[in-house]
Formats: sequence, C-alpha cells, structure tokens
Amino acid sequence: MINFDIQNHRPLREIVYEELKAQILKGDIKPGTRMMEVELAEVLGVSRTPVREAIRKLEKEGLVKIEPRRGAYASELSVKDMVDILEVRQSMEGLAAYYCAQRINDEQKEQLRDYALAFNEAVEEGVYEDMISYDTKFHHLIVECCDNDILVHMVEQLQELVLRFRYLYYSDFKRAEQMPAEHHEIFEAVASGDAERAREAAALHINRLKDMVETEGV
Repeated sequence: MINFDIQNHRPLREIVYEELKAQILKGDIKPGTRMMEVELAEVLGVSRTPVREAIRKLEKEGLVKIEPRRGAYASELSVKDMVDILEVRQSMEGLAAYYCAQRINDEQKEQLRDYALAFNEAVEEGVYEDMISYDTKFHHLIVECCDNDILVHMVEQLQELVLRFRYLYYSDFKRAEQMPAEHHEIFEAVASGDAERAREAAALHINRLKDMVETEGV
C-alpha cells in the first residue's frame, strides 16, 4: 500500500501512476502480467479510478498494452526491443562521450570517478540496486557533460526504456562483473581528453551488452 502521508500534496492519480510505472520499470510487475484494476486498487489502497487513469497513461508510454476484451498487460520487452535500444544507445552515448572528453571540467571528472568507484564497490558486494543506481549516474553524467542540449534531450527520451532494460540485464551478474573495467576505460579516455578513444570505449561498452542480448536473449 502507498504511504500517502508523505505525498498528500500531490494528486492521487499521479501518485498511483508513478508507483505502477516504477513497478513495471523495476520488474516488480513483470512483462506480460495482467494489470487487474480491482486487484491493483486493493493492493495500493485506492479506488479503481486512479488505477484506470494510470493504466491509460502507461499505455501511451508503451509500458502497458491494452487488448480489446482481454484487458491490460505490462508490455513485453523482446530481444529485438532490447537490441533496438542498444543500437541507439551505442551511437548516441558514443557521441556524448566524444564531446564530454572535450568539455568536461575538473569537478565533473571527480564526480564521474566517484560514480565509477561506487559502482565497482556495488559489484564487489553484489548490491543489485546500487549497481543500477551508479551505472545510471555514470552514464547520465557523461551525457550531461557533453554540453549539447539536443543530444541530452534525445538521450533523456531513452532513459526509461534503458532503466527497464538495466533491471533485466543486471539479473545476469556475470555481465556486471565485466563492467568496472569498461567504465574505467571510458573514464580514463574522458579524463585525458581523448575524444576519439572515449567514443570508441563508450560504443564498445554498449556493443558488448548488445552482443550478450543477441547471444543469450532476455
């Protein structure tokens, strides 16, 4: 049930929407799960109306699929969906790393290194949520530091799909164990101002994820 005491200044439909969205992105509501209004309303401690409104909004975002006479389901994430996401990420984040290497300042370099080290620690300790958090922050900072508003906006449009994907591929810890070295290579290239090396390292990092998905599936 949602704790409304700390959120009572916000519209109920917004709270319910964000709660269901988070559950889908994190995989708490798994792909293909039927979104039963009555059950969800009971679990969340609300009426069916905000649940229905939330489901309709999530459908517009592609996180829910509504089928006539069958109901609403959390949308599936196929191998092709994941490969499509990674192909776009490979291109855009490689470009972001290229410009980041040219434009990052010393304070941002320090923050990027801290995120990389925190990610490494999370991998060593096997803390799933921290791995996702610091991986997200590491890549997001590189995009911010590219200082290109159009590119930042384009990458932000992918973020929710990327987050959902992260929760899936971090379930395979074998892949996570390879990532600290890849993050280190990206960081070193960016910090040294080697734009082309940064582009290649960032693109290779995403390409390895793509290879894993194509080889092993979802």
